[in-house]
Amino acid sequence: MPLEGEYGPSTSDWARAQAEAYEASGGREATTLADTGMPVVVLTTVGAKSGLLRKTALMRVEDHGRYAVVASRGGAPEHPQWYWNLLANPHVELQDGPVRRDYQARQLDGVERDEWWARAVAAYPPYADYQERTDRVIPVLLLEPIEG
Repeated sequence: MPLEGEYGPSTSDWARAQAEAYEASGGREATTLADTGMPVVVLTTVGAKSGLLRKTALMRVEDHGRYAVVASRGGAPEHPQWYWNLLANPHVELQDGPVRRDYQARQLDGVERDEWWARAVAAYPPYADYQERTDRVIPVLLLEPIEG
């Protein structure tokens, strides 16, 4: 069941512009991180406090129809806001190109986190640098398709 509600645009101009261009084009435009050519997806969460729909472009880390989202925030000392939204409301939508689906999110740990972290770093090598910049363990969350 797709998420419903009022859209709350990001306060970040570039993040808002990318997510909106991605969606408006049906996943044909704004599909890579600026100046890198590396693919991104758009994650839609429900705001933990506001209840508004929030959209964030994130690096594409996919394996057999499942996706990892990495709460790196560029190695900042705090988790990104979308991480808290996802913990509060683990039913999310993800758009990968023209395909939009519902997913259930869960935070990974142990060996499973290590495996997905390796996939994430292979997809976007700066994640390794981001982990070096911060004392926190950067969360990795797995999105698994909701069937039906």
